Amino acid sequence: MQGGTFMKARLRAAALLAGAFCCLLLPSGCADKPSESMTPDPIRIGVTLYRQSDTFISLLASDLLDCAKARETQDNVKITLNILDGTGNQGTQNEQVDRFLAQGYDAICVNEVDRTAASVIIDKARAADIPVIFFNREPVGEDMQRWQNVYYVGSDPREAGDMQGRIVVDLYDENPASVDRNGDGRIQYVILEGEPGHQDATLRTESCIAALTSAGIDVEKLASEPANWQRAQASAKMAQWLADEELRDRIEVIFCNNDDMALGAIDAYHAAEISELPVIVGIDATPPALMAIQDGSLAGTVRNDAQGQAQAIFDLAYALSTGANPQEAVPMLEGQYVWAPHSIVTIGNVMQEYD
Repeated sequence: MQGGTFMKARLRAAALLAGAFCCLLLPSGCADKPSESMTPDPIRIGVTLYRQSDTFISLLASDLLDCAKARETQDNVKITLNILDGTGNQGTQNEQVDRFLAQGYDAICVNEVDRTAASVIIDKARAADIPVIFFNREPVGEDMQRWQNVYYVGSDPREAGDMQGRIVVDLYDENPASVDRNGDGRIQYVILEGEPGHQDATLRTESCIAALTSAGIDVEKLASEPANWQRAQASAKMAQWLADEELRDRIEVIFCNNDDMALGAIDAYHAAEISELPVIVGIDATPPALMAIQDGSLAGTVRNDAQGQAQAIFDLAYALSTGANPQEAVPMLEGQYVWAPHSIVTIGNVMQEYD
């Protein structure tokens, strides 16, 4: 499959989830339908997203739908996968969780708006005896210990940041002048961060810089601003920096906590009609970011495995809904956690993302 066709297909799938509410009632026909008494009980899984407009989250939700369709065909079971958009509002998300619990869903999956709000959700789910799978935004450790039927699926932000830093280290080792453009023996950088105080933003930021200093590279931080994971906000922040001519001319690397913000930085350069871009790196390996790597505007990204995480989330939810062993359903499960590995994506291997 050609890269452009793959991208369009992935984005079309994600676009199907653009509404605030997505309810999938999957038909359960098959060629040799067993008697009604042999048909498994229907499964209902509720999913609430922190913000459906987030590119990575939208892709993950689309992959969840694919997992449900595949399992329904495999097991000849009717599955309702009800995906709701929290719209960045914890109150809205709490109401969505309350509805899932009141309606007796078999399992709920929560991509928290506010990771510190997990305790309320966990206590309500425990009272209703409905298992909870948090994903992408890790609750604090104390909250995870409140009940045995609480799980988390995500990736290690330290690993993501370290790999992002290694992209820059590799470029520097190969050709120092391609990164240290002013030749002062030091890399001047800016950072576009996620939400203030968000664990992933903090740890990705710390570890990407640590990767450079551990490699013996001197660095100088010029500026950092939160852009809340959003492309438009990142573009606006970057435009402000570019308006400062002295700052603009010193920027050699732009670290971005996710791909949407990296693309926002690129947008700002294009809007300012500045053709020579610094080294820009992101995290997630979303389809638009992969295209940006191919056209040379993005130096690299770190693959955050949306498909793998979606499979683990669904398999956990399905196992918990049917009384199966979660460990057997998800071999990567370590206690209450599933950690999906990252990988580096640059121009040297970007086409492998389409295999």
